[in-house]
Amino acid sequence: MTNLNTVADQPKPNSQLKAGVAKSDITIDAPGVEVNDRLFSKALVLDDGTTKLALITMDVTAVGGRHISQNMLPDVGEEFLPKLRARIQAELAIPGENVMVNASHTHPPGRMLCDDEAQIERTFDAVRRAMASMVEVKVGTGVGHEDRITLNRNLKLKNGTHWTVRHTNPSPPSDEVVGIGPHDPQIGILRVDRIDGRPLAAVYNFASHLLFADPKGKVTANFIGTTSKVIENTLGNAAMAFFLQGAAGDVIDVFFKDLNRVRDVEPLGLMLAESTLKAFREISTASAGLKVISKVIQLPRRTDIPRRIAAFEQEQEMLLESLRSTTLNFESFLPLYLKHQLNPTHPSDYSFRYLQEASIHRDDLTAMDEVVKRNVDKYIQNLRAMETLARIRDDLATLRKHKALNDESGESTIRTEVQGIRIGDFVLITAPIEVLTEVSLNIKRASPHKHTFIAGFTNGYMHYGPPAADYDKGGYEVNECLLAPEWQAIFERTVQEILREL
Repeated sequence: MTNLNTVADQPKPNSQLKAGVAKSDITIDAPGVEVNDRLFSKALVLDDGTTKLALITMDVTAVGGRHISQNMLPDVGEEFLPKLRARIQAELAIPGENVMVNASHTHPPGRMLCDDEAQIERTFDAVRRAMASMVEVKVGTGVGHEDRITLNRNLKLKNGTHWTVRHTNPSPPSDEVVGIGPHDPQIGILRVDRIDGRPLAAVYNFASHLLFADPKGKVTANFIGTTSKVIENTLGNAAMAFFLQGAAGDVIDVFFKDLNRVRDVEPLGLMLAESTLKAFREISTASAGLKVISKVIQLPRRTDIPRRIAAFEQEQEMLLESLRSTTLNFESFLPLYLKHQLNPTHPSDYSFRYLQEASIHRDDLTAMDEVVKRNVDKYIQNLRAMETLARIRDDLATLRKHKALNDESGESTIRTEVQGIRIGDFVLITAPIEVLTEVSLNIKRASPHKHTFIAGFTNGYMHYGPPAADYDKGGYEVNECLLAPEWQAIFERTVQEILREL
């Protein structure tokens, strides 16, 4: 049996905690590629005399997601993490399992990074320089709050299903939406100060799906690029800001679908920086120790995809059949629809024409209105069917892709690394999964620690991890998922074991 620490137990350092920071530019430099802001691998190395930890953040979409995404997320290959860890362990004596690499999940307009060998070399160099520059430090933990810039993209419909807000399909009719999914506005903050009180590092953990930042397709770190710059400029003293992507599987920014203004993510970054700095200033620091636990588990691959494909295909056929008996085209529909919206009582003519007809005991206009209204309503039903069909076609393609990936593996499970890190009272759980908000909130609520934070997109990539209860409700994350619903219980049980051991 493992001897488990109580909540009051702190990791006991053999000496004063030391830390160092450094960063390397990993942005592509190639003809025709426009860069809005540079991308970095940043390293925070900590050593309490007993344990060494390398915490690495990268402005990339995914770590090792090239094959599993079928080159949709091509920036970092599968060999990056094992090669980086092996080199750090061999040359810097930091155990590979104590190396954590988190992807910010900024989405590329195309290729955005230097080549594979340079990624490893530059990231390793950041760790090497961070280790070489270590000084004695104190640390503290705090929690910020930012609820203005993100929301849950899974909309709850009247029929009990979910519809995910995406650019690949329309949003559902407003009168069908009854709610949105859960939201976590928490900013988890680790403050690292030099002994004299000058800030050395600000680590901030926040759930924010970094999608489509630049409308012209320029390379960018998205709004957290702005956030980190503001934090660093404000703190001064060569302090470095580290963004740890959270449980952002079902999160988007509030302006994601806004087509009435030029897309500008900088205000989002400024608001996040303001909220992070406000909480950062309130954190007191003290000596602390480190503890790192890494567990490898096997999560079950899903087997229900054929059944779900069949259900979508049946719904698709019903919707296609519903399109029959349509009189109007869009050209005729739009003016008729506008007339009936502007004046539902007298859409065809002035009201006095209806009065005149009534005076001679005729109702031709009213009768025509009823015919037109039926055809307009039918066309609106067709539009809604078209919007649903667009979503279904995307869902079918996604499900078939993931069935092929699971079939190709020839395995019933998928290897998953879960890391637990404790720096003083800052407790971090990692997963190579796009964890959804509800799963993250479950872990936080059940944790025996005061401050527990979740870093998805870490040490690998395997698409989404939705709550088991969501599988029958649809939604993009359920379809873009390799895992069976049972994954959640196994994952959360493993996390609780790690939290107790920490």
